Amino acid sequence: MNATVFSWLFVAFLVAMTLTRLWLSSRQIRHVAQHRAAVPEQFAQTIPLTSHQKAADYTLERTRFGLIDIVFGAALTIGFTLLGGLSLLLNLATQLLPDSPLLRQLLIIVLFGLVATVVEWPFDWYRQFTIEAKHGFNRMSKGLFISDQLKGLALGAAIGLPLIAAIIWIMQNAPLWWFWAWVLWVSFSLLMMIIGPSIIIPLFNKLEPLPDGALKERVQALMKRCNFEASGLYIMDGSKRSSHGNAFFAGMGKARRIVLFDTIVSQLNEPEIEAVLAHELGHFKRKHIIKRIVPSLLLVLPAFWLIDYLMHQTWFFQGLGVTVPLTGKEHQGIALVLFMLAFPVFSFFIEPLSGIFSRKHEFEADEFAAQHSNATDLVNALVKLYKDNASTLTPDPIHSAFYDSHPPASIRIGRLNTLAAK
Repeated sequence: MNATVFSWLFVAFLVAMTLTRLWLSSRQIRHVAQHRAAVPEQFAQTIPLTSHQKAADYTLERTRFGLIDIVFGAALTIGFTLLGGLSLLLNLATQLLPDSPLLRQLLIIVLFGLVATVVEWPFDWYRQFTIEAKHGFNRMSKGLFISDQLKGLALGAAIGLPLIAAIIWIMQNAPLWWFWAWVLWVSFSLLMMIIGPSIIIPLFNKLEPLPDGALKERVQALMKRCNFEASGLYIMDGSKRSSHGNAFFAGMGKARRIVLFDTIVSQLNEPEIEAVLAHELGHFKRKHIIKRIVPSLLLVLPAFWLIDYLMHQTWFFQGLGVTVPLTGKEHQGIALVLFMLAFPVFSFFIEPLSGIFSRKHEFEADEFAAQHSNATDLVNALVKLYKDNASTLTPDPIHSAFYDSHPPASIRIGRLNTLAAK
């Protein structure tokens, strides 16, 4: 392929992606605004108009700000590629480390990651301390925000740099490098799933064992009914950052933990918490976790193979604004960065496929919860969470189908009510 042709193809896909994202957001804005004045009939008895309008306003403000983020993201991609941003980073790395190909390639990735992260901080700051604060959700101090960002960078360096360095070394030295890099990636990913709950999460949040009492007894009885074992039941101090509630399972095998946000414990009663956990257990028992993890790990293998092909094509580098020699150990790191920038552009229009499977899994987990707890309790819990988290009840159908991992509230509640009636 000709480099000029590839450049124009890249620009065409980037423009199409950006315009589509802007169109979807504009649909969401119009649809939510048009339905702001009245609570959907299905929720008229459970959600006040004021709460419905608060959710609409929150969604509208987040989506409108997202328009700026979409345009900025596209501009940043062009800046890194066709406007020469990566070439500048490449020249800087060459000047700093002229005699070390491995460290030079690693430095290129570090510089790219640092720039991409830092330029997003103002957007994250505005979301947290303007939008979230305005709508009553922010509980994070500015000091904690800065601490989280610095911890994230330090953790990324401590964990990510050795992994990336190993991958680049394999790329530079091993035959069939894409297979061995994939083996390393899979091993690393599985290790993170095992150690994450006990090592990574406590770096950012405090986990305390769920105290003895009626709630713990309910959860243990639910686990016994579902033949599920976990290494512990914990409450996490999510309230120090946000008033949004959540519950999740973390870890694999014997390292599995059930984690409740302290906010959800205060928002829901015991039967409702049991129903929410039954839904999460449904994901495990229906093997949704495996169905999501295995394909994602398998897809990395052809991705590495594609990188191997592309990093031997002059048009791939020149078409994205970079000129490097394609022999020796001078281009592996830059190839990884270019792939990370280009792949989301070309794969954007197939992203909704993952949402289809995710929404299907949510329905299946709801059915499991209805069988092993009480469907009405899950309905009540979801309604409270929609209300307290200001989740819009009236998303645009096309926007929801494209982006959402969970079914719209009306459809999900409707199915659960049918299950409750049975």
